[in-house]
Amino acid sequence: MKILLIEDEPKVASFIKKGLEEQSYDVDQAYDGFLGKRLALEKPYDLIILDIILPQLNGLEVCKAIRQHNSSVSILMLTALGNTTDKIEGLDAGADDYLVKPFEFQELLARIRALSRRKSDYPMAEVLRIADLELDSARKTVTRHGQPITLTAREFALLSYLLRNKGRVVSRVDIIEHVWETSFDTGSNVIDVYINFLRKKIDKDYATKLIHTLVGMGYVIKEA
Repeated sequence: MKILLIEDEPKVASFIKKGLEEQSYDVDQAYDGFLGKRLALEKPYDLIILDIILPQLNGLEVCKAIRQHNSSVSILMLTALGNTTDKIEGLDAGADDYLVKPFEFQELLARIRALSRRKSDYPMAEVLRIADLELDSARKTVTRHGQPITLTAREFALLSYLLRNKGRVVSRVDIIEHVWETSFDTGSNVIDVYINFLRKKIDKDYATKLIHTLVGMGYVIKEA
């Protein structure tokens, strides 16, 4: 696996790079956002580990720039900013996962393995449908009743998971494991926040509601 590490703290960067190379990963390194962005756009990587607070160009802007040109590379945010708002901001910028400093190196390795598994889960592009809602995984588009709906990368991933499990109740744990591939604090409301985001875009203006909550059990996408 080819990894780009964008981290401005020399000791942290050296620790991560050395540990990953000991696990046989091929690691390139950048100490600022500008160089990190240039490398990410010029070279093919399987994974980018990206700090948010960086010199010259912050990690959120780097992430957005990468996502404009590459929708397939996995991006893991690695940062000291760890409240729910910060996580949502990072995920909305296009990150696939979010690991808060300080962290155990074994957890970083587990996140990398999980992202690698998830990338291989859906190797083929497909069109997913329910009622008048359609999601095109290749074109990264969503429409309802023929009208385009704009979703963030995280909202798109969540809707895609719900549609692949249409008619089946998925728990918050299911969503965390398959969409985020991470563990949030038990008190985190990130899942609920994103379900509400989706409802406002998918269901609010339509008589037939598709996203349903089963109290104490989870969520299901189905025709009422």
